[in-house]
Amino acid sequence: MDITRCPQFERNRKSMKISLLIGIFFYSTLFACGNENDERFIFFLHNRFLEEHDLNELHPEYGTTEYKEIISEFEKSGLNVISEKRNGNVNARDYAVGIVNQIVNLIKTGVEPQKITIVGTSKGGYIAQYVSTLANNPNLNFVFVASFRSSDIQNIPEINFCGNILTIYEKSDPFGVSALERKKISNCEIKHFKEIELNTGLGHGFLFKPLKEWIEPTIKWANGNYNVE
Repeated sequence: MDITRCPQFERNRKSMKISLLIGIFFYSTLFACGNENDERFIFFLHNRFLEEHDLNELHPEYGTTEYKEIISEFEKSGLNVISEKRNGNVNARDYAVGIVNQIVNLIKTGVEPQKITIVGTSKGGYIAQYVSTLANNPNLNFVFVASFRSSDIQNIPEINFCGNILTIYEKSDPFGVSALERKKISNCEIKHFKEIELNTGLGHGFLFKPLKEWIEPTIKWANGNYNVE
């Protein structure tokens, strides 16, 4: 059964996006409507700017964060999106604990880990890295977008990559470089690891928009296509 066509799911989808706390409602829906083997899920974690500003507020350099548009692109591909707009300057590790609990509950409903993808942009990518570390599940999928700097090895030594990992960074962005060094020192099994360097010329602003350059490989990764380019 396709749970996205279940009336109870449709009534609760909008609420699910507003707050991850509503996730309990979502999980009960899975039990009520059945769990289709082909269902795939994305936890989307947005950037820092949106934490402290309204959806329509303009970044002085990059414009608005097109949060709803990004989610829409994921949904149009058939993925089920679990996301919320964070408020305030949340602690990345503490927030990740809540996401891990959500993932554990989702797996308990019968969803296979390899059909769950955690996608994070900028600060959201750092939260996703903590999720990878704390969940310690080599079958989960992760996409870290513009969320690694060489100094992270010394500044955030507790991060340990675990899962199928895709990193995407922009050549003109000072806040994102290759994370290969982190992968090398991580001690969890990483079955699939891929990096994509973009050249949009947009600096850190590339992640404010649902550009196909990073959206399309993310969707492929979430669908188990690990041969992205």
